[in-house]
Amino acid sequence: MQDFFANCATVLQKYGFSYLRGAGTTLLLALVGTFFGCLIGFAVGALQTIPVDKQRDPVWKRVLLKILHIFLRCYVELFRGTPMIVQAVFIYYGLLQVFGIKMGMWQAGFFIVSINTGAYMAETVRGGIVSIDPGQTEGAKAIGMNHWQTMLHVILPQALRTAFPTLASTLIAMVKDTSLAANITVTEMFMTTQRIVARTYEPLALYIEVGLVYLLFCTVLTRLQAVGERYLNSKGAQRS
Repeated sequence: MQDFFANCATVLQKYGFSYLRGAGTTLLLALVGTFFGCLIGFAVGALQTIPVDKQRDPVWKRVLLKILHIFLRCYVELFRGTPMIVQAVFIYYGLLQVFGIKMGMWQAGFFIVSINTGAYMAETVRGGIVSIDPGQTEGAKAIGMNHWQTMLHVILPQALRTAFPTLASTLIAMVKDTSLAANITVTEMFMTTQRIVARTYEPLALYIEVGLVYLLFCTVLTRLQAVGERYLNSKGAQRS
């Protein structure tokens, strides 16, 4: 047991900077990807809830909205229904072979995390929107608001409060899922650990250490989630 802890200390002393750099890459991927994923998710969720009035809307608008809804539904189902590792490999390697589109590892990493997160968040946001009492939408229309004004000022603030726990959980899951970026040569924390294992032949100590780092990240984010929930609930109580 003493040898085990001594090995852990030796590895940390020798490769601590590499760990920090890998941890920074992991957090950067997760935070930036989740930020853009939130933007995609809110946009897709809001677009999916655009109402269609068969009596008043012209035919071209109804057809356009139908095509848009089908496209967005296919996007959500595709990225929620396939493993992220398959998406990463196809986008990084497949686009080059099939379409001749070459993406750098960082571009591919951010793109994959963003669109994957956006697909999950789109359903979360859509569920939050449809959970709002329809009477609030009718009241907003009664005072002259259009659909987007109603969304921005009435519906989305309440939907955010409802969907926030799931959105935060998605961020926590994404911190762990960034380890899949190692398959497209992004040197995040897990890939850094694999490289150190290849040099030191100490897999048990290294994987325990990297597991503890992931646990630390997720614990901190969970505490921040609780703070965010209390803040949003207090804001909601003030408005009501």
